[in-house]
Amino acid sequence: MKNTNTTVTASSKLDRKTIERNRRIHMKALCFKLVSIIPSQYLKPTKDMLSQQDQLDLAATYIKHLRERIEKLKGEKEQAMKMMRTTQTNNGIFNIDADQLPLLEIKELGSGIEVMLISGVNKNFMLYEVISVLEEEGVEVVTANFSTVDNKIFYTVHAQVKISRVGVEPTRVYQKL
Repeated sequence: MKNTNTTVTASSKLDRKTIERNRRIHMKALCFKLVSIIPSQYLKPTKDMLSQQDQLDLAATYIKHLRERIEKLKGEKEQAMKMMRTTQTNNGIFNIDADQLPLLEIKELGSGIEVMLISGVNKNFMLYEVISVLEEEGVEVVTANFSTVDNKIFYTVHAQVKISRVGVEPTRVYQKL
């Protein structure tokens, strides 16, 4: 009877060791996957030179940076919405004449670019055209949104530079659009 119990205990320890080893391998793979999605400009030397703890710290810092950026962008959006509300006339139509449309504004955001476009509902404008021009200029579209208010369509496109050394020239994008 004692011999059977010893076998079960040894087998149990072996199973626990295997389970723990598999858990560590899985956690290491998840950490590698997490670090692989952090842009290279946030990784100080190289991924290989950093300990796993340093990599996790960098990931946490990057996530914190993204949250702050989201809050900042939400604030800018709210401010822009307030400005649009204050420019409304009494009947609820924005103070933009149809002759002035489309309106185009391009902002350079570090390694990214933001394109804001206001178009009339009756103007034949396609969002994919803006995306095509941006991709021709070497940027990758991250988000593209539009909303319709009365007889106007508001487009917002956020794009990230594919190759940070090359960058993007906002004036050239403006001319093409």
